[in-house]
Amino acid sequence: MKEDDLIGPMYPEDDWEGAENRLRWFLEQYWGGPRTYQEERGNPMLRRRHFPFPIGEAEADRWLELMGKSLEQFSDEELAPAYRAQLWNHMQRVAYMMINQGPRAF
Repeated sequence: MKEDDLIGPMYPEDDWEGAENRLRWFLEQYWGGPRTYQEERGNPMLRRRHFPFPIGEAEADRWLELMGKSLEQFSDEELAPAYRAQLWNHMQRVAYMMINQGPRAF
């Protein structure tokens, strides 16, 4: 994400570790793990938290491309195909839910 010309500028340059933590905490909590995200950040309110960033279909597609590449790093033993499919489905729904610019924005 950091070097990406479209997505990278949306992240705070001085807080990449924080951004990684927030994503990990969110996913862990969403899938039934520790409630660290809730404890550190409060309710997720994803759409509201992302609204300051201009997110169109291109940004959603790019984020999915990058997330897809990150999922490819895990073997089937590390991330079972059924779980990978569920996670990917969730990421697709969230990515397109975040769109706030252009024809798909609601």
